[in-house]
Amino acid sequence: MYKNKLTQADGKLDLYKVLDQLISDGLVSKENAQVLRAMDKNNQYSKQHPFLIITERDWKNCSHPERQISMDELTQWLSDKSAIETKRIDPLVIDVHSVTSLMSFSYARNFNILPVEVTHDTVYVATAQPYQLAWQAEIERISGKKVKLVLSNPDDLSHFLIEFYSVSKSVTQAEYQSEDEMLGIQNLEQLIEMGRAGSLDADNNHIVKIVDWLLQYAFEQRASDIHLEPRREQANVRFRIDGILQQVYEIPAAVMNAVSSRIKILGRMDVSEKRRPQDGRIKTKTPAGTEIELRLSTMPTAFGEKLVMRIFDPEVLQRGFESLGFGKQENKAWQTMIKQPNGIILVTGPTGSGKTSTLYTTLRQLAKPEVNVCTVEDPIEMIEPMFNQMQVQQKIDLDFAQGVRTLMRQDPDIIMIGEIRDKETAEMAIQASLTGHLVLSTLHTNDTLSALIRLQDIGVPPYLIHSSIIGIMAQRLVRTLCPHCKQETSIDEDIWIDMVKPWKSDPPKKIYEPVGCLECRNTGYLGRIGLFEMLPLTQEFKHMLSQDADMDQLRRQAMKEGYKPLRLNGAQKIAKGITTVEEVLRVSPALMM
Repeated sequence: MYKNKLTQADGKLDLYKVLDQLISDGLVSKENAQVLRAMDKNNQYSKQHPFLIITERDWKNCSHPERQISMDELTQWLSDKSAIETKRIDPLVIDVHSVTSLMSFSYARNFNILPVEVTHDTVYVATAQPYQLAWQAEIERISGKKVKLVLSNPDDLSHFLIEFYSVSKSVTQAEYQSEDEMLGIQNLEQLIEMGRAGSLDADNNHIVKIVDWLLQYAFEQRASDIHLEPRREQANVRFRIDGILQQVYEIPAAVMNAVSSRIKILGRMDVSEKRRPQDGRIKTKTPAGTEIELRLSTMPTAFGEKLVMRIFDPEVLQRGFESLGFGKQENKAWQTMIKQPNGIILVTGPTGSGKTSTLYTTLRQLAKPEVNVCTVEDPIEMIEPMFNQMQVQQKIDLDFAQGVRTLMRQDPDIIMIGEIRDKETAEMAIQASLTGHLVLSTLHTNDTLSALIRLQDIGVPPYLIHSSIIGIMAQRLVRTLCPHCKQETSIDEDIWIDMVKPWKSDPPKKIYEPVGCLECRNTGYLGRIGLFEMLPLTQEFKHMLSQDADMDQLRRQAMKEGYKPLRLNGAQKIAKGITTVEEVLRVSPALMM
């Protein structure tokens, strides 16, 4: 044990003893330590955790001069000295109500500890002071359970200590308020600034604090959607992170009703109407000052009103095609299509496949001062000042087709139609393209060739497809491997051959598999990237389309012209170590030959 070498008499880590040991272990230089000692003339650092003081200095690691000493590195160093395992506090897997009911906030704050897991016989308690254990016997006596220590980053510990107890207190106290009190939140601005709910003891409305916490968590965890799902007694809060839904929290049903009502007010929706679906929008501001838009959608269910919030990060508009996942060939083919003066370009794929991000990125590239870019959307998903955006309004018979008619009288150069759903919208899009406009739109089909069949199914004759369609792109989103923990593995050649047939593609020499670490929250994946399937319509291909060729004939012709399906594009990203075989097979359709 290093207790005497690192601590004061009460077991608290001593800054100077910690520095001496770090010097001995080759992490900190004597010169840096001497400078810090000289600055601490009045012992001003005695109340702070040594790691907080050290990391503020931005010192280089003496053993690895290319990197700075980080909080996580110091925490792992202390873990090795104390023989106590580290644990990253993950709000998505901790039962906040269970752990915060074990001890009071004042008690936890006094010793700077935080319960992170409770089992039938053990309480796991996170601390940044592994030798200061005056509280341990008392917690074991009160809980009747054995206490097991885990070591956590002191920054995370301080942050989540306040946040967990604040949320738990707000939910508990909100549960006892009358329904009138909880629903009486009026006259709120549409723009809300996150992080302004105050500290634990601030005299704020508990529902306001719960909503504030909910949105902040979603932003911190990179969620794309927030689901508020009512149940008979306890309502669920789930986040979609990297395309996968994850349980976050359980809230009493009455509190969830109040939370949903506040969010509906912020989105300027009818709070009293719970029988029919509604749509709304909120613009929020994070503590860092970034404005983020949320699209709201409600749906009546057996246990009440379900609310889903889709989060649109404005940084998406600033992303280039390479960051979306375009390779050189895909980017070249796409740029060739969008530089045509007129015609229709279709992006196809299921909901949540990244079509909107691709279209907005494309329109932003095309939107020049001398170009009039107009869109008709249902709903407008991201506000962009460079576009003239129009919202579909079914109540006043303003649908996509009527919207395109209106845009045609607005002297447009480029038109984006949110989705082609029916024959009338398709005919208006074709008319716009034939009169000299570039039209971009989406379809919900599995691949590029299916989009052609879909257009014929809704009543568009082949000769109009021949004369108007420039090209089609299908896309999907796959999770990308975490660069911090991915590791090499072998590949099953039979699976590879089956995935890329009938194309001849040798298996890569090495591929990677997910492992899981602190950075990716032990999922093995961090972020998402696109898979793309390009189908430019050449003259010969259009000729076959006019001759009513079947799907197999069209596919063979496309293959002759260089067509590569989604799975082949996925295989290329597997070979580059970007994603996994499982991810590509999960999202991409099998090639039917």
